[in-house]
Amino acid sequence: MRTYGDLSPGAPRLTGTVLRNSDDADVPWWRVVRADGSLAKGERQRALLFDEGVPFLRNGRIDLRVARIPHDV
Repeated sequence: MRTYGDLSPGAPRLTGTVLRNSDDADVPWWRVVRADGSLAKGERQRALLFDEGVPFLRNGRIDLRVARIPHDV
């Protein structure tokens, strides 16, 4: 799990624009979330992440303390 800022620290919105406009089926867009763990794509994204076993908090956000991929990986 990565955040938009992880992928593009200086321009996280650019990451969102690129993912939104990409129609490459091999790009795992659902694994990129907002910095607070909330989902930009709602239920569709939630279902894909849930099926992968990604941990959610009670407020519906991703538990980034557990699911976030370290920067050095």
